[in-house]
Amino acid sequence: MHDMGLLKPASLADAVAAFASGGEAAFIAGGHTLLPAIKSRLRMPETLVDLSAVPGLDAITNDGARLWVGAMATHAAVAAGAGAIPALAALAGQIGDPQVRNRGTLGGVVANNDPAADYPAAVLALEGQMVTDRATYAADDFFQGMFATALADGEIITRIGFAVPQAAAYAKFRNPASRYAIVGIFAARHAGGHRVAVTGAGPGVLRWTAAEAALDAGASLAGVTLDSADLNTDIHASAEYRAHLAGVMLAQAVSQL
Repeated sequence: MHDMGLLKPASLADAVAAFASGGEAAFIAGGHTLLPAIKSRLRMPETLVDLSAVPGLDAITNDGARLWVGAMATHAAVAAGAGAIPALAALAGQIGDPQVRNRGTLGGVVANNDPAADYPAAVLALEGQMVTDRATYAADDFFQGMFATALADGEIITRIGFAVPQAAAYAKFRNPASRYAIVGIFAARHAGGHRVAVTGAGPGVLRWTAAEAALDAGASLAGVTLDSADLNTDIHASAEYRAHLAGVMLAQAVSQL
Protein backbone atom coordinates (compact mmCIF):
# COMPACT_ATOMS: atom_id res chain seq x y z
CA MET A 1 0.00 0.00 0.00
CA HIS A 2 1.46 3.36 -1.00
CA ASP A 3 1.24 6.49 1.13
CA MET A 4 -2.02 8.46 0.87
CA GLY A 5 -3.58 11.44 2.54
CA LEU A 6 -7.02 11.09 4.14
CA LEU A 7 -9.52 13.95 4.25
CA LYS A 8 -12.89 13.75 6.00
CA PRO A 9 -14.94 16.79 4.93
CA ALA A 10 -18.00 17.82 6.90
CA SER A 11 -20.02 19.20 3.99
CA LEU A 12 -20.67 18.44 0.34
CA ALA A 13 -18.94 21.66 -0.73
CA ASP A 14 -15.87 20.73 1.32
CA ALA A 15 -15.85 17.26 -0.27
CA VAL A 16 -15.86 18.77 -3.75
CA ALA A 17 -13.07 21.16 -2.77
CA ALA A 18 -11.02 18.39 -1.19
CA PHE A 19 -11.22 16.30 -4.35
CA ALA A 20 -10.01 19.23 -6.45
CA SER A 21 -7.28 20.32 -4.04
CA GLY A 22 -4.50 18.77 -6.11
CA GLY A 23 -3.12 15.44 -7.24
CA GLU A 24 -5.11 12.29 -7.90
CA ALA A 25 -7.99 11.87 -5.47
CA ALA A 26 -10.71 9.29 -4.91
CA PHE A 27 -13.94 9.38 -2.95
CA ILE A 28 -14.41 6.56 -0.47
CA ALA A 29 -17.79 5.44 0.85
CA GLY A 30 -17.89 1.78 1.92
CA GLY A 31 -14.61 1.00 0.17
CA HIS A 32 -15.45 -2.50 -1.01
CA THR A 33 -14.45 -1.74 -4.60
CA LEU A 34 -11.89 1.01 -4.09
CA LEU A 35 -9.72 -0.60 -1.41
CA PRO A 36 -9.13 -3.89 -3.31
CA ALA A 37 -8.27 -1.81 -6.39
CA ILE A 38 -5.72 0.15 -4.36
CA LYS A 39 -4.22 -3.02 -2.87
CA SER A 40 -3.77 -4.49 -6.35
CA ARG A 41 -2.31 -1.18 -7.66
CA LEU A 42 -5.12 -0.69 -10.13
CA ARG A 43 -5.85 2.63 -8.41
CA MET A 44 -3.16 4.74 -6.76
CA PRO A 45 -4.78 7.92 -5.45
CA GLU A 46 -2.72 10.43 -3.52
CA THR A 47 -5.73 11.50 -1.46
CA LEU A 48 -8.79 9.67 -0.17
CA VAL A 49 -11.86 11.84 0.45
CA ASP A 50 -14.05 10.09 3.03
CA LEU A 51 -17.74 10.96 2.56
CA SER A 52 -18.97 9.39 5.79
CA ALA A 53 -19.08 12.69 7.73
CA VAL A 54 -21.09 14.62 5.11
CA PRO A 55 -24.55 15.12 6.66
CA GLY A 56 -27.79 14.23 4.90
CA LEU A 57 -26.41 11.66 2.47
CA ASP A 58 -27.99 8.63 4.16
CA ALA A 59 -31.64 9.68 4.38
CA ILE A 60 -34.43 7.47 3.00
CA THR A 61 -37.70 9.23 2.12
CA ASN A 62 -40.83 8.45 0.12
CA ASP A 63 -42.77 11.11 -1.78
CA GLY A 64 -45.37 8.64 -3.07
CA ALA A 65 -44.08 8.43 -6.62
CA ARG A 66 -40.45 7.74 -5.77
CA LEU A 67 -38.47 6.22 -2.96
CA TRP A 68 -35.42 8.45 -2.43
CA VAL A 69 -32.38 6.79 -0.94
CA GLY A 70 -29.28 8.74 0.08
CA ALA A 71 -26.05 7.66 -1.54
CA MET A 72 -24.41 6.90 1.82
CA ALA A 73 -27.26 4.66 3.00
CA THR A 74 -25.81 1.25 3.78
CA HIS A 75 -27.19 -1.95 2.32
CA ALA A 76 -28.53 -2.82 5.78
CA ALA A 77 -30.33 0.54 5.95
CA VAL A 78 -31.87 -0.03 2.50
CA ALA A 79 -32.98 -3.52 3.52
CA ALA A 80 -34.68 -2.06 6.59
CA GLY A 81 -35.98 1.20 5.13
CA ALA A 82 -37.12 0.43 1.58
CA GLY A 83 -40.49 -0.99 2.58
CA ALA A 84 -42.25 0.97 -0.16
CA ILE A 85 -40.45 -1.30 -2.67
CA PRO A 86 -40.15 -4.74 -1.05
CA ALA A 87 -38.11 -6.11 -3.96
CA LEU A 88 -35.46 -3.43 -3.43
CA ALA A 89 -35.34 -4.17 0.29
CA ALA A 90 -34.98 -7.88 -0.46
CA LEU A 91 -32.19 -7.20 -2.97
CA ALA A 92 -30.24 -5.18 -0.40
CA GLY A 93 -30.66 -7.95 2.15
CA GLN A 94 -29.00 -10.44 -0.20
CA ILE A 95 -25.80 -8.44 -0.70
CA GLY A 96 -22.67 -9.98 0.79
CA ASP A 97 -22.73 -10.80 4.50
CA PRO A 98 -23.66 -8.74 7.58
CA GLN A 99 -20.26 -7.03 7.66
CA VAL A 100 -20.59 -5.97 4.02
CA ARG A 101 -24.22 -4.89 4.43
CA ASN A 102 -23.40 -2.68 7.40
CA ARG A 103 -20.50 -0.94 5.66
CA GLY A 104 -21.20 -0.91 1.92
CA THR A 105 -23.29 1.93 0.45
CA LEU A 106 -25.82 2.31 -2.33
CA GLY A 107 -24.02 5.26 -3.90
CA GLY A 108 -20.66 3.53 -3.93
CA VAL A 109 -22.05 0.51 -5.74
CA VAL A 110 -23.92 2.55 -8.33
CA ALA A 111 -21.00 4.92 -8.96
CA ASN A 112 -18.59 2.02 -9.50
CA ASN A 113 -21.01 0.08 -11.75
CA ASP A 114 -19.44 -3.32 -11.20
CA PRO A 115 -20.94 -5.63 -13.86
CA ALA A 116 -21.90 -8.20 -11.20
CA ALA A 117 -23.40 -5.75 -8.70
CA ASP A 118 -27.06 -6.01 -7.69
CA TYR A 119 -28.21 -2.38 -7.36
CA PRO A 120 -27.72 -1.37 -11.03
CA ALA A 121 -30.43 -3.86 -12.02
CA ALA A 122 -32.86 -2.26 -9.56
CA VAL A 123 -31.91 1.25 -10.69
CA LEU A 124 -32.52 0.36 -14.34
CA ALA A 125 -35.77 -1.57 -13.79
CA LEU A 126 -37.17 1.03 -11.38
CA GLU A 127 -36.51 4.01 -13.67
CA GLY A 128 -33.89 5.35 -11.29
CA GLN A 129 -32.79 8.96 -11.15
CA MET A 130 -29.25 9.65 -9.96
CA VAL A 131 -29.00 13.09 -8.36
CA THR A 132 -25.47 14.47 -8.01
CA ASP A 133 -23.90 17.72 -6.87
CA ARG A 134 -24.07 18.84 -10.52
CA ALA A 135 -26.91 17.14 -12.39
CA THR A 136 -29.65 14.51 -12.49
CA TYR A 137 -29.27 11.41 -14.68
CA ALA A 138 -31.90 8.92 -15.84
CA ALA A 139 -30.93 5.29 -15.43
CA ASP A 140 -31.05 4.62 -19.18
CA ASP A 141 -28.37 7.28 -19.69
CA PHE A 142 -26.28 6.63 -16.60
CA PHE A 143 -24.76 3.17 -17.04
CA GLN A 144 -22.23 3.13 -19.87
CA GLY A 145 -20.45 -0.23 -19.72
CA MET A 146 -18.04 -2.04 -17.41
CA PHE A 147 -17.17 0.23 -14.46
CA ALA A 148 -18.26 3.23 -16.57
CA THR A 149 -21.02 5.75 -15.86
CA ALA A 150 -22.05 9.24 -16.93
CA LEU A 151 -20.37 10.73 -13.84
CA ALA A 152 -17.71 13.34 -14.50
CA ASP A 153 -14.45 13.27 -12.55
CA GLY A 154 -15.13 14.47 -9.01
CA GLU A 155 -18.93 14.32 -9.33
CA ILE A 156 -20.73 13.01 -6.25
CA ILE A 157 -24.01 11.06 -6.19
CA THR A 158 -26.13 12.50 -3.38
CA ARG A 159 -29.30 10.41 -3.68
CA ILE A 160 -31.12 8.01 -5.98
CA GLY A 161 -34.85 8.02 -6.69
CA PHE A 162 -36.57 4.72 -7.46
CA ALA A 163 -40.01 4.83 -9.10
CA VAL A 164 -42.46 2.92 -6.91
CA PRO A 165 -43.77 0.13 -9.18
CA GLN A 166 -47.07 -1.71 -9.21
CA ALA A 167 -45.06 -4.87 -8.56
CA ALA A 168 -41.41 -5.90 -8.69
CA ALA A 169 -39.16 -8.85 -7.95
CA TYR A 170 -35.46 -9.71 -8.03
CA ALA A 171 -34.02 -13.17 -8.59
CA LYS A 172 -30.33 -13.97 -8.78
CA PHE A 173 -28.04 -16.95 -9.11
CA ARG A 174 -25.18 -15.96 -6.86
CA ASN A 175 -21.56 -16.90 -6.49
CA PRO A 176 -21.50 -18.98 -3.30
CA ALA A 177 -18.34 -17.27 -2.02
CA SER A 178 -18.75 -13.58 -2.88
CA ARG A 179 -22.55 -13.59 -3.31
CA TYR A 180 -22.13 -11.42 -6.39
CA ALA A 181 -24.64 -12.17 -9.13
CA ILE A 182 -23.58 -14.71 -11.74
CA VAL A 183 -26.88 -13.60 -13.25
CA GLY A 184 -29.53 -11.43 -11.64
CA ILE A 185 -32.90 -10.37 -13.05
CA PHE A 186 -34.92 -7.45 -11.69
CA ALA A 187 -38.43 -7.29 -13.18
CA ALA A 188 -40.83 -4.43 -12.49
CA ARG A 189 -44.36 -3.64 -13.64
CA HIS A 190 -45.12 0.07 -13.98
CA ALA A 191 -48.26 1.80 -15.20
CA GLY A 192 -46.54 2.34 -18.54
CA GLY A 193 -45.32 -1.24 -18.95
CA HIS A 194 -42.67 -3.65 -17.75
CA ARG A 195 -38.95 -3.12 -17.32
CA VAL A 196 -36.55 -6.03 -17.01
CA ALA A 197 -32.89 -5.49 -16.13
CA VAL A 198 -30.07 -8.07 -16.23
CA THR A 199 -26.92 -7.88 -14.12
CA GLY A 200 -23.93 -10.21 -13.85
CA ALA A 201 -24.33 -11.64 -17.34
CA GLY A 202 -22.57 -9.07 -19.50
CA PRO A 203 -20.00 -6.27 -19.30
CA GLY A 204 -22.60 -4.09 -17.62
CA VAL A 205 -26.23 -3.97 -16.58
CA LEU A 206 -28.66 -4.09 -19.50
CA ARG A 207 -32.37 -4.03 -20.27
CA TRP A 208 -33.91 -7.20 -21.68
CA THR A 209 -36.30 -5.61 -24.16
CA ALA A 210 -37.60 -8.91 -25.60
CA ALA A 211 -38.70 -9.98 -22.13
CA GLU A 212 -40.32 -6.60 -21.55
CA ALA A 213 -42.27 -6.85 -24.81
CA ALA A 214 -43.48 -10.35 -23.98
CA LEU A 215 -44.65 -9.29 -20.53
CA ASP A 216 -46.40 -6.22 -21.90
CA ALA A 217 -48.23 -8.40 -24.42
CA GLY A 218 -49.12 -11.05 -21.85
CA ALA A 219 -47.28 -13.58 -24.02
CA SER A 220 -45.46 -16.72 -22.94
CA LEU A 221 -41.83 -16.30 -21.95
CA ALA A 222 -40.97 -19.80 -23.18
CA GLY A 223 -39.44 -18.57 -26.41
CA VAL A 224 -37.70 -15.51 -24.95
CA THR A 225 -33.94 -16.00 -24.83
CA LEU A 226 -31.00 -13.74 -24.07
CA ASP A 227 -28.38 -13.67 -26.83
CA SER A 228 -25.13 -15.08 -25.45
CA ALA A 229 -22.94 -13.34 -28.05
CA ASP A 230 -22.23 -10.32 -25.84
CA LEU A 231 -22.26 -12.07 -22.46
CA ASN A 232 -19.29 -12.83 -20.21
CA THR A 233 -17.31 -16.05 -20.07
CA ASP A 234 -15.06 -16.43 -17.02
CA ILE A 235 -14.03 -18.95 -14.35
CA HIS A 236 -17.55 -18.87 -12.90
CA ALA A 237 -19.70 -19.50 -15.97
CA SER A 238 -19.70 -19.50 -19.75
CA ALA A 239 -21.69 -17.01 -21.80
CA GLU A 240 -24.04 -19.79 -22.88
CA TYR A 241 -24.66 -20.87 -19.30
CA ARG A 242 -25.33 -17.26 -18.29
CA ALA A 243 -27.88 -16.96 -21.11
CA HIS A 244 -29.59 -20.11 -19.80
CA LEU A 245 -29.53 -18.79 -16.22
CA ALA A 246 -31.10 -15.54 -17.38
CA GLY A 247 -34.15 -17.45 -18.55
CA VAL A 248 -34.37 -19.36 -15.27
CA MET A 249 -34.01 -16.21 -13.16
CA LEU A 250 -36.53 -14.37 -15.35
CA ALA A 251 -39.11 -17.10 -14.72
CA GLN A 252 -38.45 -16.91 -10.98
CA ALA A 253 -38.76 -13.12 -10.89
CA VAL A 254 -41.93 -13.05 -13.00
CA SER A 255 -43.54 -15.74 -10.84
CA GLN A 256 -43.29 -13.26 -7.94
CA LEU A 257 -44.95 -10.42 -9.86
